[in-house]
Amino acid sequence: MIKNILRTPETHPLTWRLRDDKQPLWLNEYCKKNGYTGAKKALKELQPNEIVNLVKTAGLKGRGGAGFSTGVKWSLMPQDSSIHIRYLLCNADEMEPGTYKDRLLMEQLPHLLVEGMVISAFALKVCRGYIFLRSEYIEAMIHLRRAIKEATEAGYLGKNILGTCFNFDLIIHTGAGRYICGEETALINSLEGRRANPRSKPPFPAFSGAWGKPTCVNNVETLCNIPAILANGVKWYLNISSSEDKGTKLMGFSGRVKNPGVWELPFGTTAREIFEDYAGGMCEGLHLKAWQPGGASTDFLTADHLDLPMEYAALGKAGSRLGTALALAVDNTISMVSLVRNLEEFFARESCGWCTPCRDGLPWSVKILLALEKGKGQPGDIETLEQLCSLLGPGKTFCAHAPGAVEPLQSAIKYFRAEFEAGITSQHFDSCIAINGIQPNNLLTQRW
Repeated sequence: MIKNILRTPETHPLTWRLRDDKQPLWLNEYCKKNGYTGAKKALKELQPNEIVNLVKTAGLKGRGGAGFSTGVKWSLMPQDSSIHIRYLLCNADEMEPGTYKDRLLMEQLPHLLVEGMVISAFALKVCRGYIFLRSEYIEAMIHLRRAIKEATEAGYLGKNILGTCFNFDLIIHTGAGRYICGEETALINSLEGRRANPRSKPPFPAFSGAWGKPTCVNNVETLCNIPAILANGVKWYLNISSSEDKGTKLMGFSGRVKNPGVWELPFGTTAREIFEDYAGGMCEGLHLKAWQPGGASTDFLTADHLDLPMEYAALGKAGSRLGTALALAVDNTISMVSLVRNLEEFFARESCGWCTPCRDGLPWSVKILLALEKGKGQPGDIETLEQLCSLLGPGKTFCAHAPGAVEPLQSAIKYFRAEFEAGITSQHFDSCIAINGIQPNNLLTQRW
């Protein structure tokens, strides 16, 4: 049975204001629902360093997928008051397949993001902010532009905000439609008009980011958490969830489930509860074969993992990641080889091509998967794929694109190896490689 959700300001700080007709909240209605209360408290009652400490104490983690402490990230910005030019960038380049949480917030609650950026900019002593928006999000762009115009006319943006000496301008920048722009330094390069290649770190953006100035990059959902923390206090935020991860998270399920969607839930909610009570389980005649917890770049898990709580540590111990927390349900009719081939084609196409392992390794994996999918694979292909997963893993490439890309591949082989083996036709290749003195674990270098 699908649950009915009762959203309240105490339990659903992100979504309690949502309208039943799914229309956006404009300024007057947003203010009637405690809008800009957090901004008023921040700018009129607190100092910037106090806001940074509040966010750090609240335990807010980045909602873009990495889960790094937002307060700690903020504290890395230089404290030198002589640095007058700083930037706040909102990463709204939501290109992760199967992810649509930020779209919900921007289309229906645009002022929540604006308020979150005003507070964050004040805390970081920033004078200009950019929303780096996925170019396909046309409706979000229209709604954000209106919200920025309304906020500017009402004195929540621009010069001397709320009668203080704080100035902050907010600009929307639409990206060119590349997945790699979700990486913060590639986003910065694209914003500057450069090719969207990741940068070498250090220096980190906090010290040298956009146009060489101190820069902080936060995700849409992360910034949308800030107003409620300021308005309601840290103690309230810490008590929303019983998990080690604090606050709520936009979570969901897509795929062939009865009620695909996204819901705001406290950390620690089990995947089974989301899958069965909110998404309604699989459609009639289907059963769950596998699922990805948080986007296309997370490892597959099986139905045996559904009782895991949706939190960073628990999913990490199970061999996957929370990621964006929008899960994909894979039903029993889907070939894992075909599914993974489709994902690897996407990641290979979206690679910036900057480093060799990613540029050459991902297309190679696609070539092998295509052969396996057509039943034309050779013995040793699976071992080659496993070696590729190792060579494209964390620390082996310039950024995290390739390590994320091979996560679904390595986990699919782990749990569904028989489906990959079914694509191998030759039964005599092992004897051939033995005659030639090539061992299976050396296939990668021999075939190169």
